[in-house]
Amino acid sequence: MAISKPAVPPRIPCQQCPLRPRPSFRDFTDDELDFVASFKVAETPAEPGMAIMVEGERNPSLYTVMSGWGFRYKILEDGRRQILNYVLPGDMIGLQGNVMKEMQHSVEALTRMTLCTFERERFPQLFRSQPTLAFDITWIAAREESMLDEHLLSVGRRSAYERAAYLLAFLDARAQAAIASHTELRQLPLTQQHVADTLGLSLVHTNKTLRKLMDQGLVRWLDRGCEIIDAAGLYRAAEWRPPKEGARPFI
Repeated sequence: MAISKPAVPPRIPCQQCPLRPRPSFRDFTDDELDFVASFKVAETPAEPGMAIMVEGERNPSLYTVMSGWGFRYKILEDGRRQILNYVLPGDMIGLQGNVMKEMQHSVEALTRMTLCTFERERFPQLFRSQPTLAFDITWIAAREESMLDEHLLSVGRRSAYERAAYLLAFLDARAQAAIASHTELRQLPLTQQHVADTLGLSLVHTNKTLRKLMDQGLVRWLDRGCEIIDAAGLYRAAEWRPPKEGARPFI
């Protein structure tokens, strides 16, 4: 009897990348596109809860998120987790491990993801032959640093209420730019535990804080995550607005 093999998702040519038509992303020149197509070696699926990278490991690949959500985190020896940031389509994973030889944090899939996989060995060639793409990677790293600056400010100086409003507003703004059109349901695939581990609060304190946002009609908590009802109200509550960015690069 023939044994069926698991279906392998078809590889999408870089020329047909679903991120390219989105107005929030900078498109490639023909030469850049040819290089990225040769740099890419596979597409890797990741199911929710899958460890994509683990702190301390040496991973031979770099990834760009084509679809889905993930998050970066660190864990203390007693198991307490701090979520550092979230990864969405267009974000690069593994750059830190490539530069520092091993990962300094872990990355986990939050939803089902598809990752474009690149050869780490060819990374230096990108800097030698593609200066514009090399600048793009520098931009990506600098943008990540600026987001972490804002997160540190939030954890250090905002109240719990302001922190929660900022986090949900920040993720909604990122999702609207990277994933959804403004006519689609504005839903974030988070649990309250994810929010607690990002804000540095207990789950009980987080629940009470989110309840205030819900009572004010800013968000609605559903089984599959948080629905954003009033983004402008979240901006006011957090005293924050998304930074103005032009078309952002990705690899």
